Amino acid sequence: MTYENLDASLINALLDDGRASLRSLAEELDVSVTTVSNHLKDLESEGIIEGYTPVINYEKVGYDVTAIVQLKVEGNALPDITDRLKGHEQMTDVYEVTGEFDIVAVGKFTDTDDMNALIKDLLADADIREASTSVVLDAPVECNQFELDVSE
Repeated sequence: MTYENLDASLINALLDDGRASLRSLAEELDVSVTTVSNHLKDLESEGIIEGYTPVINYEKVGYDVTAIVQLKVEGNALPDITDRLKGHEQMTDVYEVTGEFDIVAVGKFTDTDDMNALIKDLLADADIREASTSVVLDAPVECNQFELDVSE
């Protein structure tokens, strides 16, 4: 393993098993535990690895509705609206985008009444000019992360 590829290989190993021990990572990558530890600390301090979190199947814990909400917002209100959306724990993704809408957000809800409550709350905001909501019927791929290229 060359050190140029070590960071990408370390990230890929963690994508495979985010709970892997430093020792098992070192064995897999054929480097010392200290090397893995140092590279891991560097990746964290540089913000490349932002945290370690379980992947949750929200349907199995009662969040049966996934919705995509698109919003047109008054120009200067964009930061306020994105902050509001980030404040809703059920919003899993919030994006400022180009195109017809200004914001695209993805949320998980217990049912359509729960979803409607959030949408009605948003539509009461004078800075939101228009909203469009789509309910997800099926998610063949969700929260997908991909391995980094490692040159040989």
